[in-house]
Amino acid sequence: MTTLNRRSLMKAAGAAATLSLVGTTAHAADKVKIGFVFLGPIGDYGWTWAHNKGREAVDAALGDKVETVYVENVAEDASAIPVMRDLAQQGCKLIFTCSFGYMDQTLEVAKEFPDVKFEHCTGFKRADNVATYNSRFHEGRAVLGTIAGKMSKSGTLGYLGSFKIPEVVLGVNAFALSAQRQNPAAVVKVVMIDSWFDPPKEAAATETLVNLGCDFVTTHTDSPAPLQILEQKGLYGFGQGADMSAFAPTAHLTAIEDIWGPYYILRAQAIVDGTWASTDTWDGMIDGTVVISPYNAAVTAEAVALADEVKAGYMAGTFDIFTGPIFDQDGVEKVKAGEVMTLEQLATMDWFVKGVESAS
Repeated sequence: MTTLNRRSLMKAAGAAATLSLVGTTAHAADKVKIGFVFLGPIGDYGWTWAHNKGREAVDAALGDKVETVYVENVAEDASAIPVMRDLAQQGCKLIFTCSFGYMDQTLEVAKEFPDVKFEHCTGFKRADNVATYNSRFHEGRAVLGTIAGKMSKSGTLGYLGSFKIPEVVLGVNAFALSAQRQNPAAVVKVVMIDSWFDPPKEAAATETLVNLGCDFVTTHTDSPAPLQILEQKGLYGFGQGADMSAFAPTAHLTAIEDIWGPYYILRAQAIVDGTWASTDTWDGMIDGTVVISPYNAAVTAEAVALADEVKAGYMAGTFDIFTGPIFDQDGVEKVKAGEVMTLEQLATMDWFVKGVESAS
């Protein structure tokens, strides 16, 4: 494995760049090189940390068959293009671009390198050499919303989001609908900070939600900073992407853990075997991609039972929080009684359900 970062990569040029990315072992040329483009630092203990654990799983499973490299802290803008291009030029046969904002950049670079395979996480645009993959995080949000709706004393819940994109909107709605199953009067106040990883900004937004009366806050950003604020204030929240209980042992009730290893191993093996094909994969609890961390002892027995019921329903395919009737913020019926939203509808969701309020 070769470790890179965006700054060192962009400083290098020409032959110097080539040399800086060559594998560190004499037989590296015999290996299939696989690249990862990461949004944040691998030490964020959330989204990027989970993807890097998946990369490490590839190393462990495929051993001498592959060499993995990664670039961290890559912005979701045009500056991602030369990073992806350089990875392709250095011999990567498969490149994972691990955030929604890399979608168009991935497609642009993929056109330049038709023999290189690309996989874009959480996106929806594909090509012959570009696959997409995602995780049904909303299934985990349904578990968190169930706990919050059952245990909240105020009925006012907070949701700290990054950007108003379908993935985040979907998470907000799953959380809100699940909370309202336990408390029909529950409201969810949302703050978007226009960043995935910005601990000071995440902390400040959490303070805002607390000041608005939220006694539970769930986060769709990547650092443990919100949980640390909740810990200080004696309130509750949930980890994002990984078990963050070490940072807030009292406030952290559970977390959605992103388990990317099995998928990365499968796709890397396909490159080794020459069987890779462009696909669209959206796995969830039943596939082991979405896992709920152990419950904190503070979660009541009744809340545990209700949360486990939601988990069991998703595992059995007998439950879906997006079953109508569902109304939007204006009270307009968007999903009729008994109807279940399709995955295509969920993947493009751009409206909030009734009871969701903007706090920013």
